[in-house]
Amino acid sequence: MITPYTRWYGDDKHGRLRVITPVWVRLDAIYLRIPGAPSHVVVTGLDMSGEVPGRLHGWFPTLKGDWLGVVDFEIPYGDEHKRPLCLVDQLVAAYALRPREK
Repeated sequence: MITPYTRWYGDDKHGRLRVITPVWVRLDAIYLRIPGAPSHVVVTGLDMSGEVPGRLHGWFPTLKGDWLGVVDFEIPYGDEHKRPLCLVDQLVAAYALRPREK
């Protein structure tokens, strides 16, 4: 997804590529549980706790002035034998992102 705030490197002659910024995505900050909702373990479900590595490649401002990053990241399953769910071009609130070393 190309945004007005996507950064590029390279040139028209040799090709342009998006600048990818490594980030951490706080899953528990973007997928909130309803307070007081009963919980039960589904071992084959997605593990929406903690942080996962992501690749930030654009931004969108919201009407109220907040920022949403365009991020690719993976969500692990509770069953560690399953491959993670790969998400591409997801809008993630800036408060749920933090810089990550390469």
